[in-house]
Amino acid sequence: MTAQITFPVESPGGPRPVTVAYERRGRGEPLLLLHGIGHHWQAWEPVFDVLATERDVVAVDLPGFGASPALPEGYGYDLPTVVPVLGAFCAALGLDRPHVAGSSLGGLLALELGREKLARSVTALSPAGFWSEAERRYAFTTLRAMRAAALAMPVPLIERLSRGAAGRAVLTSTIYARPGRRSPEAAVAETLALRASTGFHQTLAAGRTVLFSDDIPAVPVTVAWGTRDRLLPRRQGVRAKRTLPGARLVRLPGCGHVPMNDDPALVARVILDGSRAV
Repeated sequence: MTAQITFPVESPGGPRPVTVAYERRGRGEPLLLLHGIGHHWQAWEPVFDVLATERDVVAVDLPGFGASPALPEGYGYDLPTVVPVLGAFCAALGLDRPHVAGSSLGGLLALELGREKLARSVTALSPAGFWSEAERRYAFTTLRAMRAAALAMPVPLIERLSRGAAGRAVLTSTIYARPGRRSPEAAVAETLALRASTGFHQTLAAGRTVLFSDDIPAVPVTVAWGTRDRLLPRRQGVRAKRTLPGARLVRLPGCGHVPMNDDPALVARVILDGSRAV
């Protein structure tokens, strides 16, 4: 069952409480999992139990997404705000420099945690921040359209679409290469999570000027990209490798933007191999 923890985060006016929801399973070295914009921790469910055989796995709902409330009034959803929040979250749970794996927005956050020396290894799956301006505009326009469609559909229609492979493709094919593999329950839950994302527009607004441009020489980094990523094309992985010359660049054949559902065994192996590089 998803738990919640409330912890203080520094602000110009003094410490303020932030509440974050998370799921924790397994044993071993700590591994923090970060989802993408509009999603929730359940995006990691296809690989969670495999990872938990070797790691103390904590999958978080980012602030303003899933079951995590929005950040306190006046807080931004930019990297200088969210990264310290995640650092405070790890400290509150006693996670000492965890391995971090993230998808999309979560991949960007994972890289930032590595740059801030708050992670012992980083695995970034199709991370944001390696786009051209045209690619960024395309991705943001697509994400806005996905959320608008989710908001426009009545819940009974979402449930009806989820019952068939073709309907699940309507709901989720932008992020999955194999949407038919997603369960009806998961397709409904993530569509509703997208609808309810209180941090969605603020996160997009904060991302307009994001461009990851710093190497992370002191932390083992793996960057993995699905060959069928329709949101952030895989050529961005080549840019990521140029920016992070010491990183391991991995191709995920047949996988879409959120690859955990498309090939769970491959993604789990990539994450575990990346965390063993320390």
